[in-house]
Amino acid sequence: MDPNQPPVENYANPKTCLFHVLFKGAALAFYILSALFFNSFVIIFVVTVLLAALDFWVVKNVSGRILVGLRWWNEINDLGESVWKFESLDQESLARMNKKDSWLFWWTLYLAAAAWLILGIFSLIRFQADYLLVVGVCLSLNVANIIGFTKCKKDAKKQFQQFASQTIASRFQSTVQSAFTLV
Repeated sequence: MDPNQPPVENYANPKTCLFHVLFKGAALAFYILSALFFNSFVIIFVVTVLLAALDFWVVKNVSGRILVGLRWWNEINDLGESVWKFESLDQESLARMNKKDSWLFWWTLYLAAAAWLILGIFSLIRFQADYLLVVGVCLSLNVANIIGFTKCKKDAKKQFQQFASQTIASRFQSTVQSAFTLV
């Protein structure tokens, strides 16, 4: 090994990464392979949707926080309107997040959605409306996480920009005030 070569960054949270990928893979694998072992659409539907729901929950509540420092949820306010809520680590902590963890999080999120979309196209081509329903539920859960985390990431950047603008403005204001007090 070359001593001048920079060390390879490992996953900071390998267990979280494993579960982040495990439920996605389990839902996809069960859906794809279940026809070989089960004749019952109900079993295929229930188990696949259960695995997809577990994946949704793990991504939304665990791996999103740990791997990318983001969390989102949706509430209904008193007026009956849907309101998105976002949490993120401060910008300094986000900058220190492990790049491999973040890369795995985002790529698997998008690849799983692409896989469900392809499976949906196959179900549509084969005129299997019942299996299209399974794929639709799983794709909806995946897309909800994509939308939630993408909005959350944009919100975190916006908050950082607002903080930076306020900090610069207050420093400028204090510099101008101190300059006038000297005159």
